[in-house]
Amino acid sequence: MIDENLVHELLDTTEDGAALVLLEGRAQVVGGAAQGSEDFRGAAVLVSRAELVDRMGTATPTGEDVSRVAASLRDAVGKLGA
Repeated sequence: MIDENLVHELLDTTEDGAALVLLEGRAQVVGGAAQGSEDFRGAAVLVSRAELVDRMGTATPTGEDVSRVAASLRDAVGKLGA
């Protein structure tokens, strides 16, 4: 399940190319280099850190904004049938 902690984890990471991915029904934050590895083959990238910061307009959003983004991502994943 995508919650506020995952959104914060993505915002707080310093790994290049980090993204929130969905693999086998589980969401997790993965660095860019790891995304190309065998462990993450078939993972769907939900949002990259850069896209998230761009969408939110800041790397340090309010708690309310983080909650909204987490809810939006949960809704999107739910529509995928995951």
